[in-house]
Amino acid sequence: MSKSLKRVRAAIEAAGLSPDIREVGQARTAQEAADSVGVHVDQIAKSIIFRAETSGEAVLFLTAGGNRVCADKATALAGEPLGKADAGLIRSQTGFAIGGVAPIGHLNPIRAWLDPRLLAFEEVWAAAGTPRHVFPIDPRRLPGLTGAETADFTL
Repeated sequence: MSKSLKRVRAAIEAAGLSPDIREVGQARTAQEAADSVGVHVDQIAKSIIFRAETSGEAVLFLTAGGNRVCADKATALAGEPLGKADAGLIRSQTGFAIGGVAPIGHLNPIRAWLDPRLLAFEEVWAAAGTPRHVFPIDPRRLPGLTGAETADFTL
């Protein structure tokens, strides 16, 4: 089991939940993940990472799989210009590789926002630390587990 997957499993257990991590082949896109577990694409909680240009830190936007982040709205929430986060920044701050960034189990604290669309579902699925693993979670648990603020940041 990879270190990333172990961190996600530990974070789920620390939250008092039973881990139901599933290996699904490839889940690099929201549609692949949705197809692999048989849910609507919006039931996939995508972890979109940007680089906050002033602070240099990574920031996280958890969005429904079918939604896209609006750069202007995201920048307003972050309070600083946002740019593309490179693989090095993502790995150093979260501990995850692109395509497998989980909403929990990060190496370092990260500012985060949650797409309210996710709250329309009883259960959503998120990356579990690798591009091949996902886990289900009640989306109402995500703000408490991630520190994410629910906000409108999608197109």
